[in-house]
Amino acid sequence: MEKKDFEENYKIIKALSDINRMMILNNLSGGEMCACKLLEKFDITQPTLSHHMKILSECGLVISRKEGKWTHYSLNMDRVEQFQIFISNLTS
Repeated sequence: MEKKDFEENYKIIKALSDINRMMILNNLSGGEMCACKLLEKFDITQPTLSHHMKILSECGLVISRKEGKWTHYSLNMDRVEQFQIFISNLTS
């Protein structure tokens, strides 16, 4: 593996260091969700959710799309699979 691989995956590992972000990913594993539905599942404010989603989007784990005034989020399965391979290669 190259240094670039470690740098890209470090961002994911850092993003996963927060329990709320791990729980958000778990919720998104069931399919796309509107930000309003995610807010109902957590005891956080909308700005806090936006912060978490920004971090998850920047590291590539989450994709967002706008629909009217709401943002809908889903897992970027290509990136999730790349990360799984990266982790697997660390131990082989």
